Amino acid sequence: MTLREFFHAHPRCALGCSGGVDSAYLLHAAVRTGADVRPYFVRTPFQSAFELRDARRVAEEAGVRLEVIDCDILGIEGVAANGADRCYRCKRAMFSALRKRAAEDGLPVVIDGTNASDEAEDRPGMRALEELGVLSPLRMCGMTKRDVRTASKADGLFTWDKPAYACLATRFAQGERITAERLERVEAAEDFLRGLGFSNFRVRVAGEAATLQMPRSQMERAFALRDKIACELRRSYARVRLDLEPRDDDV
Repeated sequence: MTLREFFHAHPRCALGCSGGVDSAYLLHAAVRTGADVRPYFVRTPFQSAFELRDARRVAEEAGVRLEVIDCDILGIEGVAANGADRCYRCKRAMFSALRKRAAEDGLPVVIDGTNASDEAEDRPGMRALEELGVLSPLRMCGMTKRDVRTASKADGLFTWDKPAYACLATRFAQGERITAERLERVEAAEDFLRGLGFSNFRVRVAGEAATLQMPRSQMERAFALRDKIACELRRSYARVRLDLEPRDDDV
């Protein structure tokens, strides 16, 4: 199956649009086929503000309107406790909200940007998508992350080389309670580092300590700026550390 064939079979869909490379390309491909695919951004405290900005830009460049759905994710039972099933509970809540809104808007199918590189055993949220009947056209058509990036670059999408970005909840180890205030501190720390020109990094939190995980290509610069970084992040954390094991440089 190709994406064109998918959208000919499903011409009216609601798309969970995160502003990332996968959902951006999926929207672009859908519009190109003439399908009525409307993007929805489910806004929770787990999403950084720049993600919504990117999603708005994705929709604008595709020539469609982005709809925003607010979801009180921390109010969902078990999510704030950050147990082993947090991702499942979160994904189910977000796409339940999207499915409800899609039905209200007369859209019979809900789709998302899961691609063929995503392994189900590593993605507990994918179980929630299956239970809710959410379709993943990229995965169904066998398109890997590399395929999506290549096609996005060829079509001139600004997202083609955007690094993968997991939600802010992933910055906390399993069992570390998640609060709105803790999420705000992580987002502020990562915004600061992004403002210094760093990319594809993470600020991991354990108690009152923040650990920076940087790609190998940016480790030297992070160390050179350690005093500036530590000074800023100590406004929010008692200890600031640099993980000596680098993240993968690949986007």
